Amino acid sequence: MQAWGTVVVTLATLMVVTVDSKIYERCELAARLERAGLNGYKGYGIGDWLCMAHYESGFDTAFVDHNPDGSSEYGIFQLNSAWWCDNGITPTKNLCHMDCHDLLNRHILDDIMCAKQIVSSQNGLAAWTSWRRHCSGHDLSEWLKGCDMNVKIDPKIHP
Repeated sequence: MQAWGTVVVTLATLMVVTVDSKIYERCELAARLERAGLNGYKGYGIGDWLCMAHYESGFDTAFVDHNPDGSSEYGIFQLNSAWWCDNGITPTKNLCHMDCHDLLNRHILDDIMCAKQIVSSQNGLAAWTSWRRHCSGHDLSEWLKGCDMNVKIDPKIHP
């Protein structure tokens, strides 16, 4: 009987995550990131953030990826359970002091606050392999094309 209760709770949690999750459109996410103060944050433009989020999650807030080391990555920025959040399974530093499942909904301010903490470290956006591979050193102005925004595009290209 206890196993049945666990199944019901798990399914209910998954349904809540599914109902409250969101796959952002590129320009919609750009506007949200700009409103949250990410344009120019630590020298990175909205194009950097969009590029990274695209390659990490496809702008999907409910995306979860499991790593060979047993940790998992959560949400639009794929924040790792060993370092940044607590999933109740992986031993964690939980440096953002949050539950990983809180990263799986449409409300991304907590994701942004944690990402700001990560970018404030010495690695900056290079903490994300996808940014190093796909975004660093590239012209990122294409990420903002067609978006009705007054975002200053920083021509500086990060190494």
